[in-house]
Amino acid sequence: MALRAAFRSRGGLSGLLSQWSSCSSNVRTCVSPVLLPQQRNHSTSPKIRVEFDQSTGVAVLHMQSPPVNSLSLEFLTELCISVEKLEMDKSCRGLIITSGQPKVFSAGLDIMEMYGKSPEHCGAFWRAVQEMWLKLYSSNMVTIAAINGSSPAGGCLMAMTCDHRIMADNPRYSIGLNETQLGIVAPFWFMDTMTNTVGQRTTEMALQLGLLYNPAEALKIGLVDQLVPEDQVLTAATQTISKWLAIPDHARQITKSMMRKQTIDKLRSNRESDIQYFVNFITKDSIQKSLGGYMEMLKKRRA
Repeated sequence: MALRAAFRSRGGLSGLLSQWSSCSSNVRTCVSPVLLPQQRNHSTSPKIRVEFDQSTGVAVLHMQSPPVNSLSLEFLTELCISVEKLEMDKSCRGLIITSGQPKVFSAGLDIMEMYGKSPEHCGAFWRAVQEMWLKLYSSNMVTIAAINGSSPAGGCLMAMTCDHRIMADNPRYSIGLNETQLGIVAPFWFMDTMTNTVGQRTTEMALQLGLLYNPAEALKIGLVDQLVPEDQVLTAATQTISKWLAIPDHARQITKSMMRKQTIDKLRSNRESDIQYFVNFITKDSIQKSLGGYMEMLKKRRA
């Protein structure tokens, strides 16, 4: 509940991290003493597990929120805190994000956070979604998405924030921003992120039609950068990140910042209006009805 409350104020994650920082002046003091000196776990969250290897400077963030790593308010808050801790640790230069759940990277935004909830709750949830994107898209670390399962909607957004995307070559998996299929309009910063990734025309078609791409299609349009056998995703990510880390940090970080600054600044200067727009939109009767219908469809599928 404390995690959820933190996002109900404008202080959001920053306020929560300030409280966390006051308890410890150094990230390293929060590490369990039973871990090996070269490998530390920066997270004790049941939904997020982070392993950091000091010898390589690379952390692996495992999303482990059954059954499909839905991006709930609690999950997003814990993820943001984990990323922030790593960002503050100057010995951490790279981050690999992957899933601990079978057949799925992340199924995207948790519909239960948007269905039948108060405007205040919806606003807090959307602020957490924004924070996740800002933390990852502006990170100084090299970020690799090791996509070992399907990644629709918000899961695709998370993957697109990363510098490099490696996906399991399994035709049953899919990735894309399919919000229109649920009667939802992707916000401008979802659109901008995809445009920056695959270009204007491909984004127009993908977003209007709510397209989901199989791995081969995703590679063809540039939504992912590499396909590997399913059991080699994490290994490939580890090999790829070493190439990125061979570039001097300052040159890579400044280049990344310059390339992404306009997109990041656009959201930062419009956060409150974006939250208000989302709340007004998602609480409409027609949208709530559409979400309810989608949830009923999911229940029938499971039955």
